[in-house]
Amino acid sequence: MVREDEGGSPPVDRAKRSVTLTDVARLAGVSVATASKALNGRDQVKAETRTRVMEAAERLSFQPNALARGLLAGRTGTVGLLTSDLEGRFVIPILMGAEDAFGAGRVSVFLCDARGDSIREQYHLQALLSRRVDGLIVVGRQTDPRQSLGQRLPVPVVYAYAPSQDDADLSIVPDNVAGGRVAVEHLIACGRRRIAHVSGDPTYAAAQDRAAGTAAALSAAGLELAGDGVLFGEWSERWGRSATAMLLAKDPSIDAIFAASDQIARGVLETLRELGRDVPGDVSVIGFDNWEQFALGARPELTSVDNNLEVLGRYAAQRLFAAIDGQRASGVEKLPCRLVPRESTSPLGALGALGA
Repeated sequence: MVREDEGGSPPVDRAKRSVTLTDVARLAGVSVATASKALNGRDQVKAETRTRVMEAAERLSFQPNALARGLLAGRTGTVGLLTSDLEGRFVIPILMGAEDAFGAGRVSVFLCDARGDSIREQYHLQALLSRRVDGLIVVGRQTDPRQSLGQRLPVPVVYAYAPSQDDADLSIVPDNVAGGRVAVEHLIACGRRRIAHVSGDPTYAAAQDRAAGTAAALSAAGLELAGDGVLFGEWSERWGRSATAMLLAKDPSIDAIFAASDQIARGVLETLRELGRDVPGDVSVIGFDNWEQFALGARPELTSVDNNLEVLGRYAAQRLFAAIDGQRASGVEKLPCRLVPRESTSPLGALGALGA
């Protein structure tokens, strides 16, 4: 037989059972339905009643049943992460950032890798929808626009890194134009005036965007690009070595090289060392992506522009949360990059001043 205590409440024996919504409602002096509405942020509850319910829940250390709450709202508490290249250097940090945000909200995540295959992607999409996920994040393997999944899906979708070709979708991407501008502005601030730009495959949007940022920064400073234009090639150290040799053979006065990737920058550094050019004394070098495997392993350590991919992933997850709650958006949102200065760039005269 259960005994009532002096206050008319059930005896406190919660070590043996979980606190329920009924307990919260009883302590707050409201119905179970009202307590549920108050805890779920419904508008039909007076402010003072909501406060009383929240205080009761806090006193009882009430932990709502996330699954039950989700079912009441027509949700499953799950989302899908659909990627095209799980092994890619850029996809992993985006997924990590997204999962951090999902974890904070106690959301379960289904991860699917389409491996760049559109048929496989459709298969995974249908599998995720059959699990009744509440929303999807689609992560591309490069920043080139990709085909939309369509506007008839029953759940909201956020595209990350690779924007959707459909303006009706919401896409979250790094601002590569601004990233290129930041890189060159840093070199100019270091006193460099003969700045060359070595990039990767010209068919990539990232290569064109970083080149556009380079041109904008040079124009604003009243400078011209050294080397008679951008040198496009491969995203590789080999191309960085070849391009640097060509640049310096044509124009030995070059005092800075902006490489559109850290891999290219590593090749730039190798050739400069072989030619006896001091970095950063004679030539400053800056890369892009802040891939620590390359940037920290370089000698000297490589200054680089970071795309903030984990931040991008977290932001994409937050925008998906908002869309699930009915706050849908569209268009392309660009997130800023950040400069990570290291030893490969230095103001002119700084090294001499340190040695004086």
